[in-house]
Order: sequence, then C-alpha cells, then structure tokens
Amino acid sequence: MSLQADTLTMPRLVRDPEEARRALSRRRGFEETELSPRMQDGIQRVFGANLSPEEVVDRILAEVRDEGDAAVLRYSAILDGTTEPTLEVPRSAWGEALAGLEPGLQDALRLAADQITAFHRKQVRTSWLDYSSEGALGQVVRPLERVGIYTPGGTAAYPSSLLMTAIPARVAGVQEIIVCTPPGADGQISPLVLAAAEIAGVDRLFRIGGAQAIAAMAYGTASVPHVDKLYGPGNIFVVLAKRRVFGIVDIDQLPGPTETLIVADESADPELVAADLLAQAEHDPMASAILITTSPMLAHAVLQELPEQLAGLERADIAGQSLATNGLIVLVSDVETAIDLANSYAPEHLCLVLRDPWSCVPLVRHAGGIFVGEDSPEALGDYTAGPSHVMPTGGTARFSSPVNVAEFTKVISITAANRAALRRLGPATSTLARAEGLTAHAQAIERRLVHLEDA
Repeated sequence: MSLQADTLTMPRLVRDPEEARRALSRRRGFEETELSPRMQDGIQRVFGANLSPEEVVDRILAEVRDEGDAAVLRYSAILDGTTEPTLEVPRSAWGEALAGLEPGLQDALRLAADQITAFHRKQVRTSWLDYSSEGALGQVVRPLERVGIYTPGGTAAYPSSLLMTAIPARVAGVQEIIVCTPPGADGQISPLVLAAAEIAGVDRLFRIGGAQAIAAMAYGTASVPHVDKLYGPGNIFVVLAKRRVFGIVDIDQLPGPTETLIVADESADPELVAADLLAQAEHDPMASAILITTSPMLAHAVLQELPEQLAGLERADIAGQSLATNGLIVLVSDVETAIDLANSYAPEHLCLVLRDPWSCVPLVRHAGGIFVGEDSPEALGDYTAGPSHVMPTGGTARFSSPVNVAEFTKVISITAANRAALRRLGPATSTLARAEGLTAHAQAIERRLVHLEDA
C-alpha cells in the first residue's frame, strides 16, 4: 500500500502543516451529532413528531420535573424497555453480582480501584489559616454532600467509567454518591456495573438512563434524591440534559466524542501505533484517532498495519467508520511542529511515542492527559493506570481538566480581621466603596473607624 492509498476505512494523509491545522480545527461537537434513522424513527414513535434532540430533552426534563417518578418510569419503559416497578437496585444485588464474577475479573476491578484510589489520594486539598497580627485569613475545603454519577450502558457496560468517577468522589469525602445507569436489552443492569458500584462504595444505584436520569438527579423525585453536582459521559441526550440543568446543579463537563492524538517519530513501532489508533477508533464512529509524525516510513507502515489489524476486531465496523470519518495522519518536518499542532487541537489524550518523550512534556500546553512513551498506551489509562479517564474533549482541554478530587469539593473563605486590620484596610475600603456609589458599605467601615478613635 502506498502513502497515496485511499480506502473506505483508512485515515486521510496530510503533508501540509497548514492544511493539517485546518483539518484539526474542523472538529464536530456533540451538538452536531447526526441522529441515526433508528433514533429519528424512535423520536417520531415516542413523541408523535420529528423533534430535535434539544426539543426531546426539554420535554423529558419538564415532565420529570413536574411528574417525578411517574415520568421517569414512563420514559424508562418507552425508551429502555424497563418493566421493573421500582427504580432502585437493592444493595444486596451489587454484592451478589461481584461474587458471581470469575475471580480474574474481580481481581482486575479491585486492582483498577486500588490504582485509582492511590492516585487521587495525592490530590486531596487541605484547609488552611494564615494568622498574623491583624487576625487570620484562610479557607475551609468541604466535600460536596451528594453527587450524581451517570454511567453509560444499554448496548455495552462501562464499569471503568463508574470507578473513574465514584472513587475520586469517595476520596474527596462526598457524603452520598448516587449512580444512574440504563439497563441492557434484558432490562437488567450489567453485573459488571453492579460489581463496580460495590467496589467503589457508592451509596445508591438506580436503573435509569438518558435525559430522564439527569432530570431525576437534578430535580429530585420521590425515589431519586436531588444531587449537588452531576458527573459522567453519555449520549447526545444526556449531554444536552446536563447543559440544560446547569445552574440547578453543577456539572463536571459536556463530553463529546473521544479523541486520541499520537505524536511519533521514526523510533515508534508501527504495529503498536496502529493498535493504539484502533483502540481509540473502536469507541464510537465519531471518535477521532490521529497520528502526527516526522517519519514518512512510519506513516507508510501504519497505513499498512491498520487494515490488517482492523479485520480481526469485533468492532471493526465502528472502528472503520471512525478512521474514515475522523482519522488523520499528518506528516511534519519536526517534533516541535507536531507538538504545536497538538496544542492547537488540545486533545483529550495526547500520546508521545518518541525517542525522548520527556523532553516534549514541558512543551505541552493543552491536553486532557499525556501518555509518555511507547509503554504508556492510552488503553492503560482507560482502565488501570490511576488518573480518571473522564477527560475534556472537543478542545475544552484548553480550559478544563480531567475529573479529579477537587471537583468533588468546594472552598469556603475565612476572614477574621481584628482592629489592627481595620485601621490599615478600613480607609481604602471606604474610599473604594464610595467610588462605586455604595455608601452603606462605606459607612459600615467608617462607623467602626470612629469607634476605634473613641476607644
């Protein structure tokens, strides 16, 4: 296969850096997701009209807000085929699910949980007070009281996503962790997800999916308690629902299609680079698997490897669509240009498969996570490395961070001034207050200054 080869499943090859920059900037967000014909038919069937995703979400949110459990049960039956009369899965079922897994799988879940716990314990912030002759200033760090975690499900099970969000919450000291996850085709929650809930130590779990789950946790129902903040990825309806309820509750982020960008030089193994690209591509047809390399030989070899490896994958159709739609291989003259393009893209996952990857880490300004060296594949980070795999997508790594312990806490400032502080700060405070036209503020200070003079 030549570098000019063009197949239905191969990523596009780009040699010009400016063309590459334009291609990397044309990413599609969750709002541009095209609904499949099956989804469109489902909307017509359920709502009796060709509603947009935003209109669907608005209707579900309004009905759950007004009707509570009745609306949740109705949409769960219509959309997920759930016939269970109760929404909550009893705690006893979690332990049974864990005990029913084969020992190797139990050990793998526990290993992942241990790694995630150890990593996030290093992130814990502490309260502090700075005492001086003028009193004290400081802050108190408090965990959120109750958080809601959405764990995707339905067509596949994602116990790793539950671990990656619930464990940082537990490390932060959150008092109550609520999980909502949709049932599978059999109407039941995956034993893997139930086992992960048991290992992560969450408090309650509900068999609810989609926008109705977000609505239930945001507004609260008779069965589902109102939470303070929502976390977790989901489909377009989940993401739109999270955006709609922001302000009623806080949210972690608005996750879009997942992304991996690999920067590689001639030292990289093309077999492993191709495997890493496919590991990303199999997530979703809208996933982006991108290679930027200084080596034409590597690009050629990866293009040869991809179809060979793709043929043996269970999710070959999905991975092939992803490569054809969003895949990209970019040839550049030097590693510095590659890192510059990566910073412009701000990928969720940035993999440095280079002879000297550590020398490039200081050059990285925007990425959800950096995977340093050939022995640090992004797949390791998805499960057992330790950092949460819930990371910013769609360029939001320019201002956002992976899920971390700080996101499950809040800061309360402490001001404990004494008379010395009033004498020093009071006149300037009064001056600024009067400049803003807030005379009551100024007088609240000035009256104290008079009392100090009279004392």
